[in-house]
Amino acid sequence: MAEGDLQRAVGRNLRAYREERGLSQEKFADVLGVHRTYMGGLERGERNLTLRSVERIAERLHLEPLALMR
Repeated sequence: MAEGDLQRAVGRNLRAYREERGLSQEKFADVLGVHRTYMGGLERGERNLTLRSVERIAERLHLEPLALMR
């Protein structure tokens, strides 16, 4: 696994989750309680998330944290 692969995987998984539910990036950011530009950075794999951030996001989506990292 190369550096940044996990960040990109989380971003891809978040985008897939959002698109499956037909949500705009802005609406999805509201669901997660984050700013829309931060959401964009997450989806592009540009944000270096802490494990606590992954836990919080997963909690709001009613998912296990590991589901976001697969």
